[in-house]
Amino acid sequence: MVQGVAIEDGSLVNTNPATGEIISRVRCSLPEEVEAMIAEANRSQVSWAEKTTEDRIQSLKDGLEAVACVSDRLAEWMVREMGKPIGEAKEEMKFAVGKDEFMEILEKSLQPQSFGNSVVVRHPFGVVAIMSPWNYPVDEILLLALPSLASGNTVIVKPSEVVPETGALLIRTLQTKLPPGVLQIAQGAASIGAQLVSHRDIHMIAMTGSSATGRNILENAAPQLKRVVLEMGGKDPMVVFEDADLDKAAADAVKYSLCNTGQVCCAIERIYVAEPIYDIFQDLTKEYAAGYKVGNGMDPDNKVGPLVSKLQRDQVSDQVEDAILKGAKVLHQSTIPEGSENSSFYPVTVLANIDEGMQVFTKETFGPVVAMTKFDGSEPEAIRLANKTEYGLGSLVYTRDIEKAKRVAARIAAGQVGINCYAIDHIDVNCPWVGHKHSGFGFHSGTDGFHQFSIPKTMVFGSD
Repeated sequence: MVQGVAIEDGSLVNTNPATGEIISRVRCSLPEEVEAMIAEANRSQVSWAEKTTEDRIQSLKDGLEAVACVSDRLAEWMVREMGKPIGEAKEEMKFAVGKDEFMEILEKSLQPQSFGNSVVVRHPFGVVAIMSPWNYPVDEILLLALPSLASGNTVIVKPSEVVPETGALLIRTLQTKLPPGVLQIAQGAASIGAQLVSHRDIHMIAMTGSSATGRNILENAAPQLKRVVLEMGGKDPMVVFEDADLDKAAADAVKYSLCNTGQVCCAIERIYVAEPIYDIFQDLTKEYAAGYKVGNGMDPDNKVGPLVSKLQRDQVSDQVEDAILKGAKVLHQSTIPEGSENSSFYPVTVLANIDEGMQVFTKETFGPVVAMTKFDGSEPEAIRLANKTEYGLGSLVYTRDIEKAKRVAARIAAGQVGINCYAIDHIDVNCPWVGHKHSGFGFHSGTDGFHQFSIPKTMVFGSD
């Protein structure tokens, strides 16, 4: 059993978390098959790298057009495999295939740069292994695979064992527009990932997933000095000052705590509210949370689906029960569908008065929980509380005083700080996506992120 996924007779037992029904059985790749993939990836890499950047980019654009043609099927697989509400699944697909500007910046980032008598070119690493997550099973693969492939690397993707059909359909579709061996898929659990990470003929590892998995990858990649890009977990804070637009802040607090059923590495997980507005903020939050209905993601009226597995549901339940036992106040708890014994639904839960002695304060929750507490309203205390975590992925600051917001944002140890907004919804495509502290090692997206997937080589021309 891995992340709630059973393996029987060498196959992943693929289960719908909303119903408990088995929807497919996906055969795990055998070790010798993975060896063959790695050999083929290395053979194909030379000719792929010899193509011009423009040719590689065009092949990838053609691949995205092909993916757009199966967007509805991919969205439905997401809902069936990991429970994402259908509206959010379609939004993921829209963002995944709508990458015109992304591809333009990617192509530009790979062009040679001249400096006097020197020219800097980008050189591929070789073969990149991608370990992708289940919570955004299409776009997270593309965010890592597109710059890898555009840089002249070949790629082997291991989708999360939770979403094997989604991963397979995506990779098969992209393969129709790429030369053989350039992009491949290995299905299975941790042993497949370990084989890829430790193999001498894999030259780079790119992963989105938990901090524990990221640390394990880093340890196993270190002996061979492999390049790694790891986007890991978060425990994102939201700071609401007394002068904030409280209605917007409360609406955002609920929306971005509950999006994707809270299963987002940069979900809001700790909300700090200035004491003078704390009571009002609680009332507003309860009101907004009451509008979030829990149910099967295929029903567009449901804003919150099941958690990805019963294991994940139980982890969330344990955190909430621990918080209540230690004094947290339950402001709101929704209903869940009747007859849910075989499913993994968990009610939308709004907690107040959380503190650092509670698991919900310190551990990544990854569930439909809105958790808040009050603070004295000062800038130093807001900064101290926001930074009181091993993570540093995203954060939010709400205040009408933009200069105050800038001061606080500058001192929060996180890769992204949204000022009166949720960063990922408004971030410019030129910007990298970065995790500070235990939330990341390396980074992706934007010119800075694209450069992580190749290494600079300087050609210096002597004078005659």
